[in-house]
Amino acid sequence: QVQLVESGGGLVQAGGSLRLSCAASANILHFNDMGWYRQAPGKQRDLVATISRGGSTNYADSVKGRFTISRDYAKNTVYLQMNSLKPDDTAVYYCRVMLVSGLLSWGQGTQVTVSS
Repeated sequence: QVQLVESGGGLVQAGGSLRLSCAASANILHFNDMGWYRQAPGKQRDLVATISRGGSTNYADSVKGRFTISRDYAKNTVYLQMNSLKPDDTAVYYCRVMLVSGLLSWGQGTQVTVSS
């Protein structure tokens, strides 16, 4: 079981920026991919961004050009840089990894609130 610890959420005004971090308890080189998902109240959990072991990235249309996913192998951490934040970005953000085995692990989530 991989432990994931997210941090970096908070309250920010529209147009502001936040950087989320997800620290893994295992070497991220062992993961097929890592990603960020979000869930707003009363809504389903949706993909925000993923990065594969080979470095390919994928973004939800709603965040393209504003969010950037990256990783640091030395720190076993994946990041989500969020710029030009909008009230619609308000949600709990979850980190998720997929192991080589296909097993998924999720973090506990971090709240992001964007005020208008």
